[in-house]
Amino acid sequence: MPWWGWMIIGALLLGSELLGVEAAFYLVFIGLAAMATGLIELAGAGLEPWMQWILFSIISVVFMVIFRKKLYAMLRGSGVGYETGPAGEIVTVEEALQPGQSGRMSYRGTDWTIVNDSDQAFSAGQRVRISRVDGLKLNLEIIEEAE
Repeated sequence: MPWWGWMIIGALLLGSELLGVEAAFYLVFIGLAAMATGLIELAGAGLEPWMQWILFSIISVVFMVIFRKKLYAMLRGSGVGYETGPAGEIVTVEEALQPGQSGRMSYRGTDWTIVNDSDQAFSAGQRVRISRVDGLKLNLEIIEEAE
């Protein structure tokens, strides 16, 4: 493909992402890879068409892996200060749990698997903190008392 063909494809991909298609910046980096392939051809590389497509594919993947996540977070924002999960919330356990033992608990209208993630036993009715969420499992810890 001639160099100007790559530039046109790149411009169309960039334009479609920026003017309407919300593809989470994937089209931006595919378009930039097409333009980079066009610039390499303009510089006189003289690659066979199949080699151009391989080069285009490699550049696309490299651009997406290295730059996409950082640029997307910078331009779209990552919700600073916004908690998306229940980690850090205080809950009341419904059953006694020994350290490392798991059980079930109803939380926010759903039954969860809970795990005692501390080195002390929980008694039924004790208030504890959700230390982290691991898939569909809530890991709980003792609330440190302020002295």
